[in-house]
Amino acid sequence: MADTEQPEGPSEPQGRHVIYCGVCTLPPEYCEYGGTVKKCQDWLQKAHLDLYEKIWSPEALEAATASLSVEAQKRAAKDAQKKAAQAEKAEQKQADKIAHSIITIRRVERNKRKFVTAVSGLEAFGLDLKKVAKEFGKKFATGSSVTKVPAGGEEIVVQGDVSDEIEEFLLEKYKDIPEDNIELVDDKKKKAASAAAAAAG
Repeated sequence: MADTEQPEGPSEPQGRHVIYCGVCTLPPEYCEYGGTVKKCQDWLQKAHLDLYEKIWSPEALEAATASLSVEAQKRAAKDAQKKAAQAEKAEQKQADKIAHSIITIRRVERNKRKFVTAVSGLEAFGLDLKKVAKEFGKKFATGSSVTKVPAGGEEIVVQGDVSDEIEEFLLEKYKDIPEDNIELVDDKKKKAASAAAAAAG
């Protein structure tokens, strides 16, 4: 039987350590294809300065575009400006959306003295409804779940009348939600008004 030479080094495939961007979750080399290039650059500069220097330093950018023709370099610079403008526009649009979004906290009467509190509009602020529902359940020691709304979208339903406490909790825990964007509504009044209208008609 002939001796077979074994290749040096590990015989099993080895894993590679990959860093992912904390903003767009792509590897930093691909952040330019996402819509948040400026934020990604800022994050990379703070978190991994060595990698930032390798990808985004003026020398690295110059080396990457050195092989391009003068015309192609101009096109690349123009594309970069266009992408930066689009990213800025998207950020402004998101900021406007947040500024005009309203969180509605409704107290809904279920039976004579039983209430539930429904919270809608949280998704506009980038919050995960399931996580927030779980936090509500723990904080107020009550049942809390995410339900679909007939008009479309989802809301969090919390057992009991905890509307004021929810408002305080949201303002305390999530600092990016302005106080003016939270609206408290009592559904009992609406039902009484509709009942009165039905009795009159």
